Amino acid sequence: MELHSGILKACDSGTYTATVQLTGSLAQWLRTVPVNRGIASGEMVTGRKVAVALFDATNPADAVVLAVWV
Repeated sequence: MELHSGILKACDSGTYTATVQLTGSLAQWLRTVPVNRGIASGEMVTGRKVAVALFDATNPADAVVLAVWV
């Protein structure tokens, strides 16, 4: 497992998934990343920093947003 920081680019509160740009990468955006259900949807504001766990470095779809902060 790898832990990364990123910037929240979009959030879908209906499916509780997010689009995240990993810090330091202009090109690598992760889409439809599941979000920890313990995070209130009101906290998922575009531009906030997020912590992302990647369980398989070769498969960016196998990830989860663990935390969000300003």
